[in-house]
Amino acid sequence: MDVILLERIAKLGQMGDTVTVKDGYARNFLLPKGKALRANKANMAHFETQRAQLEARNLERKNEASAVAEKLAGNTFIAVRSAGETGQLYGSVAARDIVATLDENGFTIARSQVELRAPIKIIGLHEVSIVLHPEVEVEITMNVARSEDEAARQAAGEDLTSRDAFDDTDGDEDEELNIEDIFDNPDDVDLADEAGDAAEETSEEATPDTLSEETVELDEENQQG
Repeated sequence: MDVILLERIAKLGQMGDTVTVKDGYARNFLLPKGKALRANKANMAHFETQRAQLEARNLERKNEASAVAEKLAGNTFIAVRSAGETGQLYGSVAARDIVATLDENGFTIARSQVELRAPIKIIGLHEVSIVLHPEVEVEITMNVARSEDEAARQAAGEDLTSRDAFDDTDGDEDEELNIEDIFDNPDDVDLADEAGDAAEETSEEATPDTLSEETVELDEENQQG
């Protein structure tokens, strides 16, 4: 579908341009949002009569957006979320969460103005674009952390995404047995004597103290014979 743009649309064109777009994009976004008109002679004539007014309105909105941009650009906003040891969030920080955070700090932003390709799913400092006007875009930083303290540490440059994740090595290494672990008073123990005693005990266990009953009976038969 061919449409006449009533304002600048990123990657599409400037106000007054006639461009070709997909029907669904025109019907579901451009036309109902008042960002374009169907391209025909009647609408083209109407646009020309309204051009001066549209340009004046666009300039006013741009100036308002620029004023907000001066206050917003470069700011860092904190979002405290639960996360695991490696920094992976149990939930995520989506566009609506950023809108809510900005609102808490005195900035009214529409969800559609937040340029976020995918929800944030790990702690850290994340750059987010805010489109205040088709010609005014600013960058803010979302400091996503597990606590206010961690947010301050991240802001100072510390990386907490893998902190202590693999530091717990207890039990990973075999413990060596020392003589102190076996005897109460290791100083009184002669290791050579202990080895001898152990060998003697083994020898005694291997030699039977008594003859079996079958052997005794066999001896008696031999004597009678």
